Order: sequence, then C-alpha cells, then structure tokens
Amino acid sequence: MKALINNTFEIDLSKPIDISISLTNTDANPIAWYIEKPQIEPVRFGDWVGKVSEGSSTNFNNIFFNPHGHGTHTECLGHITREFYSINQCLKQFFFITELISIRPESIGNDLAITKEQIEKALNGKTPEAVVIRTLPNSESKKHKNYSKTNPPYLLEEAATFVCESGIKHLLIDLPSVDREEDEGRLLAHKAFWNVKDVNKLNADARLDCTITEMIFVNDSIQDGSYILNLQIASFENDASPSKPILFKIVYF
Repeated sequence: MKALINNTFEIDLSKPIDISISLTNTDANPIAWYIEKPQIEPVRFGDWVGKVSEGSSTNFNNIFFNPHGHGTHTECLGHITREFYSINQCLKQFFFITELISIRPESIGNDLAITKEQIEKALNGKTPEAVVIRTLPNSESKKHKNYSKTNPPYLLEEAATFVCESGIKHLLIDLPSVDREEDEGRLLAHKAFWNVKDVNKLNADARLDCTITEMIFVNDSIQDGSYILNLQIASFENDASPSKPILFKIVYF
C-alpha cells in the first residue's frame, strides 16, 4: 500500500522501518534509572494460573514496567511540571516530516555531549517537524544496555534550545535521556526543548504539543536523510508512554 502526499512524494506503507526497542522480562531488556528489569507474568488466583501451558484456556499476563526506564518511550512536558499533563492528551497528531541525523557526541570534561553546532550542521538548514538523532558509535548493545550509573551522552542546553527555536516539535534520540544522568535535578535540556520557564507554574508559551522520545535504536543500515515518521503511543493518561516510532522512506516525484 502506498500513500500519496500532496502530489509531490509518496511513501510505501508496506515497508516500515521500526526504530523502537521491544520490552521483555529478560536480562536483554535495556534499563535506566537504577530500576530492575520489567515483570511479565501470568495472573494467579489460588491454583488457577493464566497460562495455556499450565492448563488455562488463555494466556493472561500482568505487566509491570516503567516507561522511562524500560525501553522506547515518548514523553510530554508533564514529565517535569508540577501540574499534570498527559502524553495521551498532548500528542494528537502522529505523522511528521522527519530528518534522521547521526552525531558523534563531543568530549566535554568527563562527559560526552551533543552541541548546538553539531545539530545545526547536521540539519544543514532543514527545519523538519521531527528530528531523529542517532549517536555514534552505534552498537547493537544499545538495545540491551544497563545505563544506570554509566553517565551516558546527553544534549547540552544550547542544543535543546536550538531544536526548540527551530520549530522542531518532536525530538527522538537513542539515549536514556536528553539530560545528564546526574544533574542535580536541573533538567536543562528538557526545559529548553519544551520552553518551560518554571515547573511550578507553566508559562503561556510552553510547548504543550511537543514530545521527546528516548531509547530508540536506529540500525546502521538506515541512511541519514528525510523520512515520514509515524509516532504511536499507548493511550496512557500519564506523562509518558511506551511508544513505537516508525520511519517510512520518501520517494519524490
């Protein structure tokens, strides 16, 4: 199936490029923020077990997980505000013109960080609705890594400010956070991206309809360039939800 967009280009819906990481209850599941792996287990009522292999008519599992720490997730500004905001209410559109860029974080003191200049150079004047950042080096270990206490790379505040001021509404990255793992709660990149001046009283120009998606994985076989992004979430009334971002190649006429 193909979809024609504005008579100028088309996308082949039969060839999705999945950049999400699946959630499992194994040690292969990625982890961040000092928590344990997810739990997926059958419901138990006395001797009854919700598992076909143990005599039930259906498989009937409970799942315990944290969207921020257990895999690909999309979050709204409710992640950092005193007032409650839900990703299910903030994200109302799901298809976006997107640019995939690859960046090797720079060494800054004991850290590795992404700078404004790096993002500006990679975008080369483009102002897409969404940007997907693949960090280098790129390894399959990102799909299984325990990031806790490893001080992963992050975005400098100036980089997030540039993304905000460029009008980019959706930021996707293959790291557990756009901010430093231990930053004393400053969350400078989150605040800059959402244009949040005060987490206790939201300013009128805060970016309610913008999202950050973290812990994606973009295979090396996927080339930098322009794509259509389909950003789907589960309908959780929560600041964040597990998500499944899908890229589609663009064919121009």
